[in-house]
Amino acid sequence: MKRTFDQNIQGYHPIISPKALMEKLPLGRGRKTVLAARQEIERILRGESGRKLLVVGPCSIHDPEAALEYARRLKAVADKCDKLLIVMRAYFEKPRTTVGWKGFVNDPHHNGTFEMEEGLTEARRLLVQLDQMGMPAATEALDPITVQYFADLIAWAAIGARTTESQTHREMASGLSMPVGFKNTTDGNIDAAVNAIRAAQAPHTFLGMDENGRISIVSTRGNAYGHIILRGGDKPNYDRESVAAVGAKLKAGGMPAGIMIDCSHGNTAKDYTRQPLVLRDVVEQMRDNPAIIGMMLESHLHPGSQPITADLKYGVSITDACIGWETTEELLLEMQSGI
Repeated sequence: MKRTFDQNIQGYHPIISPKALMEKLPLGRGRKTVLAARQEIERILRGESGRKLLVVGPCSIHDPEAALEYARRLKAVADKCDKLLIVMRAYFEKPRTTVGWKGFVNDPHHNGTFEMEEGLTEARRLLVQLDQMGMPAATEALDPITVQYFADLIAWAAIGARTTESQTHREMASGLSMPVGFKNTTDGNIDAAVNAIRAAQAPHTFLGMDENGRISIVSTRGNAYGHIILRGGDKPNYDRESVAAVGAKLKAGGMPAGIMIDCSHGNTAKDYTRQPLVLRDVVEQMRDNPAIIGMMLESHLHPGSQPITADLKYGVSITDACIGWETTEELLLEMQSGI
């Protein structure tokens, strides 16, 4: 008899539960890093801190060794920047407009073997190392199941431009333990992000997965620390007029006033070499607009990007093009002295 389900499923492969992986790779002394960074970000969002938030790092992680080297360099600079709270981008999942490499968790060897349990394990291992060295981490919360495996290690999370309108992601964000930034959509729609912040503030009940890997009814309290990220769209939206308009919209809607600026993506027309121009413009704005609470930069050890091949260059992005380390260090120190 022909089945009426799983007609296009090739198979199911059970994997380790979030709880078991957490026990295998515990946070340990890194707990202090996570909690301190979350608390400081909350203070920044409440307007109680004199610091600005800077989320900086590779567009995506594909080589843990290079990521660790980057983290060591970033930590050395962060220790010199008392006016900044620097959090490292540790993005392990990539949303695709059509198809392509979906990130380290999905395909850690970036060759179509899809060793997802290995991807989850090595992603968690890297995050534990970052937190234990005192380098707080940020990520995009893309998959509601995946995030369960390392949410305890994340100081700040983003909901991306392609998922800001998703009810699933708004519900998920309402239960996350860290502050969450919502990007405007890829075409520049601001209302979608404002609505997402409002939705994530509210309690929700939905189907999800618990730490033991069981399908469960999940009930959340709501996340009070949702905020907007301006990433541009059909045109940039980091200019003074756009930022002021967004601030007015947030105020009118009773939303948190904190605004982050993404120095990449639509704000640079995907030209990574323009990121310094955006950052310097926003630093100027920060001096008279306290609503701007921070920025995002895409940066790696070496500038540019490369296609996925069998012979990858060390420290070069395989997704969005990034500025290199020398430019990054210059910009961080410049921002420290300029705000």
